[in-house]
Amino acid sequence: MERVGASAIDLSRRIHAHPELGFEEHRAAEWVGDALDRAGFTVTPGVADLPTALLATAGDGPLVVGICAEYDALPDIGHACGHNVIAGAAVAAASALAPLATELGITVQVFGTPAEENGGGKILMLDAGLFAGTHLAMMVHPSNVDRVHAHVLAGGDLRVDFTGKNAHASAEPYEGINAGDAITLTQVAIGLLRQQLRPGDQIHGIVTNGGEAPNIIPARASATYYLRALGLEGLHGLEQRVGRCFEGAALATGCELTITRTAPSYSEFRNNTVLADFYESNARRLGREFDAVASAASGSTDMANVSLAIPAIHPEIAIDCGGATAHQPEFAAHCVGNGADRALIDGATAMACTIADVATDPTLRAQFIAGN
Repeated sequence: MERVGASAIDLSRRIHAHPELGFEEHRAAEWVGDALDRAGFTVTPGVADLPTALLATAGDGPLVVGICAEYDALPDIGHACGHNVIAGAAVAAASALAPLATELGITVQVFGTPAEENGGGKILMLDAGLFAGTHLAMMVHPSNVDRVHAHVLAGGDLRVDFTGKNAHASAEPYEGINAGDAITLTQVAIGLLRQQLRPGDQIHGIVTNGGEAPNIIPARASATYYLRALGLEGLHGLEQRVGRCFEGAALATGCELTITRTAPSYSEFRNNTVLADFYESNARRLGREFDAVASAASGSTDMANVSLAIPAIHPEIAIDCGGATAHQPEFAAHCVGNGADRALIDGATAMACTIADVATDPTLRAQFIAGN
């Protein structure tokens, strides 16, 4: 790992210093592809008709293993989810495995997956058949704790647009149809709905357009909501309930209503226990400690959809973050530096060793290839 660690750390730090939003990660995708090309991979950019997606392959063994790299950032607060570390760890693990591919009898794939935060890049790549023939997949995610099993919620988003009619807010307000009022009624209705939500259900959103000026009755107003539930079935039910809040607000104000989705729905996660056990054992040998108390499900990831299709894990790896948590500016500041670098190397090492463990166990190897 020493051989590839320094360049992977440099990659992580460069991505951190140049944050790019989902589907706009042109520099990050190019840098990841270049690093894998130097490591001997055949790199195909722009897969699944996504300019910032890539697939890199080394080896030709019958056991096909996938490592996922993420590299998109968050608006304004940059890499506050540590996707720069994810990309670096994926490149380091894959680069360490590539020279051993023939000996281990494996094909190593790296999936460069855009827009985890807001666009479901992995789901689009999954739907395009990029994961077909892959026998297992994994990635590591920076966190404030070390955790083996992913406990995430199914998630989706809804954008709501209300269209009314402008009017002078003082002289002739009665000539207007107030789209801003429709947003207010939506927020009130959802606030009241929360008391009746099922365990695990979550709703959070922002107003993206509240009007043009205080003295103009708003003709247009918009909001985006993220919805989460324990599984896809529950998510679909929650979407119907929230949709009725939108419809009621439109009816009450006389506005026209448009509801759209900006990304495919993220599913619940199915952890593969064999891979998880190997990963935990390897990480413990590196000095990592795991909390035995199971955490409540939270957050969402498009890696979950991959886990429903093929065996997968999505462990979290702790960085020294001073009490900060993901999606905070303070966490972004800790996603570069010695603590983040150590997490990158430890995560890459644990993933590479986990893949080697499966590849060298004849029984498990055969089971993964057979899809059992």
